Formats: sequence, structure tokens, C-alpha cells
Amino acid sequence: MGQARDAMDRLTTAMTARDKETQAACYSANAVAFTPEEGKLVGPEAISNYLSQFGESFPDITYEYAQRYEAGNVAIDEGFVVGTNTGPLTTPSGESLPPTGKSIRVRSCDVAHVEDGLITAHHFYFDQMEFLGQLGLLPESLSKP
Repeated sequence: MGQARDAMDRLTTAMTARDKETQAACYSANAVAFTPEEGKLVGPEAISNYLSQFGESFPDITYEYAQRYEAGNVAIDEGFVVGTNTGPLTTPSGESLPPTGKSIRVRSCDVAHVEDGLITAHHFYFDQMEFLGQLGLLPESLSKP
């Protein structure tokens, strides 16, 4: 296992443990992250705050791996974010939605670039419509096939 895989595994463990300090420590001082709903985040604190919102909304959050890759200084995880929405959900606008009590299993993919054992760039990919649909937060006209 190389340093990219090690950094990604440390981050996943910290996220599922809801360990905000360890999450932040996985990133370099000038790290950037790109997210589907919030766009570009800069710095370990901003990225850790983003990840911590999931832990607050889904206290039982886990990650089910489908595939794990490493190529040079890049680690890629494909899998499913799984959890039950028992905490408030913060929207990108800052609005807080009450818990739905619904469970999710949303396919995701993460791509992390690592230098000197720290993540310098992290791309998060997941289907927002699938996420909102599983929570029952889509208008009825959008949630029917």
C-alpha cells in the first residue's frame, strides 16, 4: 500500500468515526476539494467541516467499498455512502432541514491526489438526485420514474 491509499483509508476511517480533527489532518494546508453541491472548498478546516456535516446528519454513516484503486499519488474509492438521516441536514444555502428518519445508500466516487502523505486535491462525486430522492426530499413530480 502506498501513501495515496494510506491517506484515503485514514480519511475514510476518520469520517465514519466522525473524527473532525483527524479528517482535517489528512489534508495539506492548501488542499482543495470539489463537491457536487458546494463547489470548491479550500483548506483542511473547510473540507473537514463539509465532511462533518454528513456525520451530523447521518450519525451511523458508513462507507461500503465497491472498488479501491491506487496509481502513483492518486487514490480512488468507488462505493456507497450508507446511513440513516437522524440529524438535521444542512443545505448549501445554510438552511437546516429536520431529519427524515430515512436511510440512504448512495453510490459515490472519491479521487484524492496525495503528496507527502497528505491529500492536496479531493474530488467528491455522488448523484444529488439519488441522495435527495432516497431522503424523500424531491418534489413528487421528480421522484417518479
